[in-house]
Amino acid sequence: MTKAVSMYAACGIILILCVVSSNSEQASNDIPVSKLSHKVGAPTLTFLYCYSCGYRKAFDEYASIIQQKYPFIIIDGRNYDPPGINMFVARLLGIVKLLVIVCILGGVNIFNYLNQPQPSWWQWCLENKLYACMMLFFLCNIIESQLIQSGAFEISLNDIPVWSKLETGRIPQPAELFQIIDSQMKFTDQ
Repeated sequence: MTKAVSMYAACGIILILCVVSSNSEQASNDIPVSKLSHKVGAPTLTFLYCYSCGYRKAFDEYASIIQQKYPFIIIDGRNYDPPGINMFVARLLGIVKLLVIVCILGGVNIFNYLNQPQPSWWQWCLENKLYACMMLFFLCNIIESQLIQSGAFEISLNDIPVWSKLETGRIPQPAELFQIIDSQMKFTDQ
């Protein structure tokens, strides 16, 4: 009985932590950014990139070369979130992964609660806790990363899209980006 109580307590704690972290992310997204710290009237170049695809390094390189050529432009970069259902499934999979790992480490037979006979693979997981937890952790991480990969490298200048990797299938060359910025700046100056 104490194993069941400890399992429910662990599940409750994990669920509370997930809800609290989700609410804190939502609260931080709801707070508008103060414009006092920005240069008034300065153009803003926004990059939305796929962090799990490794485009953070490309963003850092582009931000560096753009700051050298256009020191007056404010550069903002953040992760491009995948479509809604993919993000939801990835988060749900992460929660389920943690719950199953807690059950394995606690030696809890979850099939007793479901009134089902214990499968042989679950018995193997309970006997080989380290291997089972590592395998579950890495397998779920692979699936989660595949779900949240968007392949995006979207660029907008003053909230006007100027480049989309999702549409073109490639990241712009620096010279192309400079030309786009120059033409957009000339267009907005007139």
